[in-house]
Amino acid sequence: MLVLLNRLLFIIFISTISFSAFSEELNKNYLKTNWSFKGIFGTFDRASLQRGYQVYQEVCAGCHSAQHLSYRNLSENGGPEFSIEEAKAIAAQFEVEDGPNSDGEMFMRPARLSDKFVKPYPNVEASTAANGGAYPPDMSVLAKARAGGADYIYSLLMGYEEPPAGFELDDGVYYNKYMPGNKIKMSAPLLEGLVDYSDGTQASVDQMSKDVTAFLVWASEPHLEAQHRMGFKVIIYLIILLTLVYMSKQKVWSRFGAKKEPEEETFDKVEKVVTEYEGEDPKTFK
Repeated sequence: MLVLLNRLLFIIFISTISFSAFSEELNKNYLKTNWSFKGIFGTFDRASLQRGYQVYQEVCAGCHSAQHLSYRNLSENGGPEFSIEEAKAIAAQFEVEDGPNSDGEMFMRPARLSDKFVKPYPNVEASTAANGGAYPPDMSVLAKARAGGADYIYSLLMGYEEPPAGFELDDGVYYNKYMPGNKIKMSAPLLEGLVDYSDGTQASVDQMSKDVTAFLVWASEPHLEAQHRMGFKVIIYLIILLTLVYMSKQKVWSRFGAKKEPEEETFDKVEKVVTEYEGEDPKTFK
């Protein structure tokens, strides 16, 4: 049992190292940021998530959907944690189609907490046609769908610059040094001071990029903090289990330790005992 557990832990350890090395190799060209949600003890910055939602809604939501998110998620633990009243007010800003009513007709109503985020376009075809033939990907799972995750999204937002000499771009195509092929049909979405943060934070391009990236990571993994807590508990459980198994093994196998066989009574040994009893030196005993 102990050998199997040791092998299992060894395999997990090697796999973790290999995955970390692979991820590091994959992300070596991306901008590095000390994200608060990384690592087993990682947590989201609530203020950053709330600012990130503001950036998403004011800048990104005009083209990109977040179809797997509901407005109620904005008030749940582990996320932006808006109050219920704030989340209701956010939802009420949008209209969704509902029905049919008593007359058999569809109608529009303010969104509720249970509704999914309103899409900017009714379908993929309309989205593609409105963006010059390029489909804006859904953002609710973007951080998991793209290799590099948070580092990729942040680097892409920060990677717009003038193309090098001799690099040709078609009309409506922009240069981004972190985009595969360095060509992207989306213009730089963020400009200095584009968003007026409600908490007074300065809306630099770097700050907005970090905030919306954190929001998109949460959108992709809304239960990330709970998973981190569960992972920590599992590690503690395994440590305790291994300790108990090791102690049990020591106790059980100690019963099967080598036992000394009784020494055979020989004439010389009997003679030595008798001599010592009589108080004489066995070397001089005859």
